[in-house]
Amino acid sequence: MNKPAATIIDLEALFSALSDGTRLRLLNLMSDGEVCVCFFIAVLNQPQPTISRHLAYLRRAGIVVDRRDGKWIHYSVVPPADPVVRQALEGVLRALHSDVSMQRDREKLQTACCSPRAPEILQRAPKPATTAPRAGSVSS
Repeated sequence: MNKPAATIIDLEALFSALSDGTRLRLLNLMSDGEVCVCFFIAVLNQPQPTISRHLAYLRRAGIVVDRRDGKWIHYSVVPPADPVVRQALEGVLRALHSDVSMQRDREKLQTACCSPRAPEILQRAPKPATTAPRAGSVSS
């Protein structure tokens, strides 16, 4: 009987984390692989403290993980352990991939990371883990 209750609690945490447009945009950008925080700032055009606050919320919900590489911090989507919660997240990621505004964000990410005219800080930043879209995939 504990499993269904745990699933409900995990679903509540997931849907609470998904209830903000900025967090959805962040998940969308991470749906193809790991991304450095500096690229989130460039693509979403929001200050670093705002981005960090939203990433912390997603991390506490257990749907993203971070990895430090020197001064760079990278984030990626992590599949939830509960299969019901994992399926719900995968459905959301598929929906994000088909949304036109989310597709524009992913295009901006490619431009930000690969443009020779990118700001110097972005030119030095580690590139996102992947550049090929994989609709509805969840990185592990």
